Amino acid sequence: MNHDFDRQWDRHHTGSKKWAQYPGDVLPLWLADMDFAVAPAILDALTARLQHPLLGYSVTQDELRDTLVQHLKHAYGWAVEPQDLVLLPGVEPGISMALKGLVAPGARVVLQTPNHQPLLAAPGYWQHSLVELPFEADGSVDPARLAQATEGAGAFLLSNPHNPIGKVFDHAELAAIAQACVANDLLLISDEIHADILFDGRRHIPVAALNTDIAQRTVTLMSASKAYNIAGMKTAFAIIQNPELRQRFNASRLGMVDSVNALGLEATRAAYADAGEWLQQANAYLQGNRDFLVQQLRERIPRIRLQVPQGTFLAWLDCRALGLDNPHQFFLEQARVAFSAGQDFGAASSGFVRLNFGCPRAVLAQALDRMEASLRGR
Repeated sequence: MNHDFDRQWDRHHTGSKKWAQYPGDVLPLWLADMDFAVAPAILDALTARLQHPLLGYSVTQDELRDTLVQHLKHAYGWAVEPQDLVLLPGVEPGISMALKGLVAPGARVVLQTPNHQPLLAAPGYWQHSLVELPFEADGSVDPARLAQATEGAGAFLLSNPHNPIGKVFDHAELAAIAQACVANDLLLISDEIHADILFDGRRHIPVAALNTDIAQRTVTLMSASKAYNIAGMKTAFAIIQNPELRQRFNASRLGMVDSVNALGLEATRAAYADAGEWLQQANAYLQGNRDFLVQQLRERIPRIRLQVPQGTFLAWLDCRALGLDNPHQFFLEQARVAFSAGQDFGAASSGFVRLNFGCPRAVLAQALDRMEASLRGR
């Protein structure tokens, strides 16, 4: 079955956060939410579930746990047990649960920057201090900086694939982070929500799958929400192979992090069990969008630079050479295109914007036309 990712859906008046944030004449390429119809297999599963008229409190059934275990094994070669899984209403609550329940009060938390706002903000919610570990200009991690940042810290908060730069960490890079965490007795909290959106034949490596030592100190957080475009279903899961950590993690819900809703559980099961063909086609389309974006920027607006994303549907645009005080505000007002503002990803990122290319290619082309025209009119 061929899926139509070129179709433009009108999402106004649907409660879409992405499309309600700005006036109707603005193209929203900001929030990490794709403008593609959900896989038919997921919609069919939700429709079938709704034939039963009761939607009460729900628990994770064995079928879903088995589906997730099989997915982790098939996609990443990672063998986990069903009891290692903790279902959650989102990755962000899982990060806070880990920081609150597993990291000593006042401890330092290491985070690579730039990084998306929920990860930047999370340590401060629990009175932890943030230690920023900047990426090098080429997206690499300096070993000396890594050693310095992790010494005496309490936790490392990883984003892989990385939001916003689209980096997919390779085995050597993950091994260096894992080794630093083991050597300095750090908890590793790994946000792997974009794990299934990869380009150029890459394969995602869960950091906890590297070896037993790092697995015993890692909380991995995943979700079908990004890859299968079901973020509104509010469903994620943690993989915690250390039983004592898992028990403390669960105890840190503290009345704030509730169970998952019935439809979210069913959508997640259907995504991993039955929507693989849709995902394969979506990734191919996204890679085409990425290549189109890179080519168009190089030819038409070469002063905007970017590292070619290796995964995710996000591009981190370096607009510093444009000489704009606030590129986000400029493109919003002059081009009527909304990006995510660079300063939301760290104080050193004010000259950047994040672009979401998870949209029909015609919309991306229109946004680039508007950007070029706005710069020509300065």
